[in-house]
Formats: sequence, structure tokens, C-alpha cells
Amino acid sequence: MSERLRMSALLAHPGAGGVRVVAGDEDREWHGVDIESLESELSPDGTDRIAILTAAPATTPWQQDALVRRVHDRGYVALAVIDAERFGAGTIRLAERIGLVLLHVDRPVALAKACWQLLEARDALTLGYVRKVAQSIEYHAEGLPDLLRHLSSSVGHGIALIDSEGVLLEAGGSLRPEVHAAIDFAPWVDLARAGRGTAASVRVDSPSRAGLRVAFFGDGLSDPQLGALGVAAEVAMPAVAARIMIDEVAAVNDVAVSSGVLRDFVDLRGAPDADVERRMLERGWRTSGYHLAFRMVGRSRVEPFQLLRTVTGELGRIAGDSHATTTGRGVSGWLSFTEAPTPSQIETHVAALRELHAAVRRGFNVATGVGSLESGAAGLTVSLSEAADAARIAVNRSATGWFVRVDGLGLEQLLLAWTGNDTFVPAARSLLAPLEGAGGELLATLSSYLDHESGIAPTAAALGLHRNTVSMRIQRVQELLGVDMGDPEVRLALHLACRAVGS
Repeated sequence: MSERLRMSALLAHPGAGGVRVVAGDEDREWHGVDIESLESELSPDGTDRIAILTAAPATTPWQQDALVRRVHDRGYVALAVIDAERFGAGTIRLAERIGLVLLHVDRPVALAKACWQLLEARDALTLGYVRKVAQSIEYHAEGLPDLLRHLSSSVGHGIALIDSEGVLLEAGGSLRPEVHAAIDFAPWVDLARAGRGTAASVRVDSPSRAGLRVAFFGDGLSDPQLGALGVAAEVAMPAVAARIMIDEVAAVNDVAVSSGVLRDFVDLRGAPDADVERRMLERGWRTSGYHLAFRMVGRSRVEPFQLLRTVTGELGRIAGDSHATTTGRGVSGWLSFTEAPTPSQIETHVAALRELHAAVRRGFNVATGVGSLESGAAGLTVSLSEAADAARIAVNRSATGWFVRVDGLGLEQLLLAWTGNDTFVPAARSLLAPLEGAGGELLATLSSYLDHESGIAPTAAALGLHRNTVSMRIQRVQELLGVDMGDPEVRLALHLACRAVGS
């Protein structure tokens, strides 16, 4: 017989009867199998074969030693018996010394069948895998992860949905990174090896998601096993592709609902509404506590649902309560906290959102804005609005990596007047608040100064003041606000603020 069976391949077989190595080399090979009830019924010439005994062996140490010696003397390279794990330490050392692989087996007949499949009956091995896949397909899965779990449990090997970047979902184990790297994504079926790791994969014929493969994997699999699993993967693939489509349709519908709930909530502008509150809670969106919102928009055309899927996956890396959904041509989301986070904790969360932005930018050309920490339902609305404002600025801010935080904008936040949003006037009042202690004269001087194109003489004439008085007041304004009036963007922001507050 030309084919040889490696011990590691037998250990990887899900139907090997509960075989376990007690002594000897796990990489040992043989080319034949003898199964008998008693040792006396074995062939007198067992050269390069495994002996499988169906009857329980003797329990005394000397009888166990004698069994191991006689099997080895007949030329067998391995012995599989029931309860071999209970052999004495002396017998196990003897097997190690003479080079006999000693195996414990729960079901000897199943072990013999597994050896037969791996050595001679490749079609039977393939048929067994295909039958198990077919049975799994009949199972009513709750979703793709559930389907993969059932396939893995039935076939007895790990299964993974992968793309060229890595593992998307897996069940029954973890696909080794080196095996993933060895997989060729070009052919229809690929059989890959990397060290002891192996995988049989097939392209997933999915119209919505290109570049996917479904792979059965395991350690130490032989070529017959790998080939059979390749066929099993082909049979499983249509069910996986169909489940992907079913799940995506359900996900799109769910996102449409969640987007509508958020739109209705924002439209309330913080006003209470029992129905909207109930719908928010049904989605696990609580409005109590503290919230830090973010908004991500495309700098070029992006598909919001695909963007949301990536954002949601990356949000899982951020500790805490997080939510996101599509809004318009982008994604809005927020982090929620039961207790008010400290300033350092806020900075940590903003840094995490910056990392989220960087991760998403690897696949999408986006800009991200982050609002300020606010509390309650009204506060969540404010933070979401601020995040949207900041995102509009971020679209043109390459210097900040297309990431802008409202709390870091200062005067520039006022440039958002062009949008006519509700955050502009409060921001203008907050900016000019340091000038209120001067009885209004500093604010009036600043407003006139900006109306007269930053001219001291025209301002003095308009207000009936001495030029030196105007100069001193403008200097005082700069000191109180901490700004540089020589910056044209600063002057524009202040001018807008004065107009908003004075209107």
C-alpha cells in the first residue's frame, strides 16, 4: 500500500473514536491497519501497521508490559486500546523506550473506520463531510455566526469567513495568521499549509461583498482530509452566501429604523416625547447620563451602510456604552456614561475616537467631528449637533488629519454661522462673555471697529471717541478674549459673533 497515514492527521479527524496519544511520537506514520478483539488474533507480521484491539486489556502491570512488547515484536508501530490512559507508568515508559506509539481510544471501531477513510477511502471521507454539511444547511440558523457554529460542530473542524485583510468571523477555533497569509485568494478552491496549520477555502459568491472566502481549517490535516474539506467548503459556500445576503437585508432594514429614530429624537431639540423615548430605549439608547457624540462624513462619495458597518466594528474596541447609525450621507454616534467622566477620562475617550477615525480612514475617505460632553436628552442633542458642525469643518482640515473636536475650535467654531444651526448663537455669546463686565462699551467698540474694517479713525469718529480711547479698548478686548486681531479668521469670527449677539 503506497499511501501512508500520519498520526497528526488521525488526531485531527473528528470521527477518530476519541483517540489520544499516551506514549510515542505524534508524527509517526504507518501504511496499514489491523483491528482484532485480542492481541493473539493479530497478524504475526504487523510491519509498519497500527494494531487496534476492541477488547479491554489486562489490568496488571506485567500483563500490560507483555502486551506492549509482543505487539512491538510483531513489527507494529502503534497500538490503540481501550483505557490505555490507565496503563501504569512503567508500561508507558516501556512503550516510549522501544518506540511504540501507545494510543488510548474510546471507540476502536470508529478509529479503524477513520484509518480506512484516510488511507483508502477518500471518497467516503469526502462524502462524510458533505453529508454533515448538508445536514447543517437544513438547520434554521439565527444568523451567519450561528450558521458557522453549526457547520463547525457538524464537520468537526474550525470554519472561518475571511477576506484578504483577515478573519471576519470564525467558529470552532482560531485560524492561524500564518495560514491566512498562505491562502491564495485568486483560485476558486485553495488548499493551504503553513507549518502544522492547514486550511481548505473557496470563494464566496456574494454580489454585495467581494473578496470573501469560507475556509475549513485545522492542525495536522493530511492531503486527503484537506481535499475532502475543500469539497465540503464548496457545498457550504452557497448557504453562507445566502445567509450573508439575508443578514444584510435585515441589517439594512434595521439601520433604516434606527436612523429614523435618531432623526425624530434630534428634531425634538430636547423636548420630551414618550413615544420617541420608548423607541430609543428599545434600541438600547438611553438618554440619561452623559454623552460624547461624533459625526463621520465622506470627503468623497461613500456608502453609508458600508461605512456604518466598519464604524460599528471599530467601536467595539472602545470600552463603554457606544451607539451609531446612519444619518444623511454619513454616520452619527455617541458614547454614553452613567457618571460624569473626569477631564482626563474625556481626553482618553476623544483619543479613542481619533483612533476610530484613523482606522476607518484606511478604507474610507472620511472626516470626523466630535462634540462636547453633555448630559441628558437635551445634552445629547447638543453634542450631536456640535459633532455635525465639527465634521463640516473637518472636511477641509488636512492639517488636523480631517479630525476636529468642537472643544478645540475656539473662535473658529463661529465660522459655522453659514449653516444657520442652533449652536451658533450660544457659542457667540459664550465667546464674547468676557466683555460683559465693561458695561457694554467694549462690545460696542469692538462691533463698530469691525464694521469699519478695523480702522481706528473711522471707529473713533463713529463713536465720538478719541482715537487713543479706541486703541486702548481694542487692546483690552484682545487681552480679555486672548485673541490676535491681526488674524483675518479671528476678525471674521468676532464680527459674526458681534452681529449674532447684537441681532
